[in-house]
Amino acid sequence: MAEHHADDPIPAEVTDALRRVIDEADIETDADLVARILATGIGLGRDDTDRLDLKITSAALSEMRAAFRLFAPYRGVPKVTIFGSARTQPSDGQYIAAGEIARALAERGWMVVTGAGPGIMQAAAEGAGPERSLGVSIRLPFEEKPNEVIGSTANNVSMKYFFTRKLMLVKESHGFVCVPGGFGTLDEMFELLTLQQTGKAEPTPIVLLDAPGGTFWEGLRRFVDEHLVGAGVISPDDFDRVLVTDSVAAADDEITGFWRNYDSLRWVGRRLVLRLRAEPTDAEVAALNDEFAFLVAEGSIECRGPLRAEIADDDRLDLPRLVFVMDQFRVGSLYRLIRAINGLGSAPQAATAR
Repeated sequence: MAEHHADDPIPAEVTDALRRVIDEADIETDADLVARILATGIGLGRDDTDRLDLKITSAALSEMRAAFRLFAPYRGVPKVTIFGSARTQPSDGQYIAAGEIARALAERGWMVVTGAGPGIMQAAAEGAGPERSLGVSIRLPFEEKPNEVIGSTANNVSMKYFFTRKLMLVKESHGFVCVPGGFGTLDEMFELLTLQQTGKAEPTPIVLLDAPGGTFWEGLRRFVDEHLVGAGVISPDDFDRVLVTDSVAAADDEITGFWRNYDSLRWVGRRLVLRLRAEPTDAEVAALNDEFAFLVAEGSIECRGPLRAEIADDDRLDLPRLVFVMDQFRVGSLYRLIRAINGLGSAPQAATAR
């Protein structure tokens, strides 16, 4: 067998064969990306990749495909992911709170995404109801099947790997509620904060919800203030992007209120485009420039119509925009600007997700 190196190009005849396969499969939309996926698989084979690595790659792609197919019919529906312990009992105030926030958001038209297991995950599915619940379960020796609410529908996909599961628990949600839990819950919560702090995920509301009178998340806040901020390993305002509360009503308002005026964002070159639901006044834009000058790398925040790249993609052209060159080292503070946008007098009163 010929020896290949990672940087060896795939022979032209193989590339041509891949194109023929794509044509014969009647793939037209995004055929270039499908070709890239197939070429990566060929490249792995030419690299003499270890069999275990190939098995991981194959399983991950299969799991992602199954999850994408599960979520596809609900792409236009706002979703909230609820994290929490699988060990929490139905009599626990945290279980009750998880069910109540899921029910409140489902009544507003949201769908609830969970890990499909017992405890808080089952509470959330019960609150939302089976028709408004989506599950992404993990195959574990002691947690073999989804809870009875998710299991009563086809709205579940089972995962072997935590990393593919975590991707799908985060990818399409417009808000997150973390109820007290163990290592898994804390892992999911800290990953959310990391994605937001580093700008690797679009800003979304994050609520740390406890039972009435609970102190679990307040203990975390003290640890953050006393140790993480104190040691200088995070910025003093990094934890401000989350709401710590024991009120279901406050959690509901935080999740839905985040979408009161802010709709979405897009980068076009160095410029950040924030799409809004209502056009701000000149005075409001001037006030935003005064308050958030530290976010602007050059020029100022401007209210304007769609940019050329957005027009080419027919990308939410009906919405007004705020456009500016952002200091990308401060992308973690973007949530502060979004909160200010949602508080403008011109903002709509009703709060709905994109």
